[in-house]
Amino acid sequence: MFVSLVILAAGFALLIKGADYLIEGSVAIAKNLGISELLIGLTIVAMGTSAPELAVSIQAAIKGSDIALGNVLGSNIANIGLILGATALLAPLGVNKTTMSYEIPFVILITVASGALILGNGNGLNRSDGIVLITFFVIFMMYVFTMAKRDRNISDIVEVEGKRDIEILEKSPVLAWVATIGGTAAVILGGNFVVNGGSSIARIFGVSDMLIGTTIVAIGTSLPELVTTISAGRKNRSDLAIGNVVGSNIFNLLLVLGVSSTISPITAQRSLTAEIIFALLLAIVLPLLLFRKKKLDRPRGALLLIIYAAFLVSTIFSG
Repeated sequence: MFVSLVILAAGFALLIKGADYLIEGSVAIAKNLGISELLIGLTIVAMGTSAPELAVSIQAAIKGSDIALGNVLGSNIANIGLILGATALLAPLGVNKTTMSYEIPFVILITVASGALILGNGNGLNRSDGIVLITFFVIFMMYVFTMAKRDRNISDIVEVEGKRDIEILEKSPVLAWVATIGGTAAVILGGNFVVNGGSSIARIFGVSDMLIGTTIVAIGTSLPELVTTISAGRKNRSDLAIGNVVGSNIFNLLLVLGVSSTISPITAQRSLTAEIIFALLLAIVLPLLLFRKKKLDRPRGALLLIIYAAFLVSTIFSG
């Protein structure tokens, strides 16, 4: 038990720090190569923050673990219910107009679509489903490029923690490459540790990989989003806080599930109806809470936390 906890904790540490180094090193290399900040923000930074979920889900898919699906669904639920709820208790969060009008409805759409694919295939996804999700992801990226050029300030898109570190790496291309390669290796190794540690703990307590995936692993892989969202809220960049979570949920459903199921079909050992319902419920509740005031205040944040607590109770009873 102790060894499994150590492996799990080490996996989370590698995932979080690995993602940091991967993003910082990649951004420095891209800047040295003369790639625009817009392209960096929309690709390297965005994908880097989803690296923990991607690494864990691919490792789990290859090993045939329920953690693959549980991680993504649990992370999306935690992003809205736990992260936005907790952040709103610290400071009210506003929302960007385009996020409210386009991106949040898109999250609802792809939650319904991915949920239908999962339930329609016996609580799993095959390679053709993965290709469909990746196609949606390409369409989303085309939209983001268009909207960014029209309405978004480039500096908002590339808001990244550790800008000073990036500037240092820019001055040393060798260090930038070391950070990128080392970060990638850490994310891959961390994903392996998290899957192995999580599965071991599940077996010890006699619970499913799905339960571990939707709770412990999901929260752990969402830590980068938690740090970024709280940081944005404290810096009065609340529109970025909500945008970060919405973007992460889109990447998780389309990129992470798409790539994972294309590499290896993924199937859960029990029904995922409850997880899909909660993911869709939170995706629908979020715009309703933001509709009138365009702001997520403390009472609304508390409501999101209550819904997340209900999800945890439901998941525990489902095993």
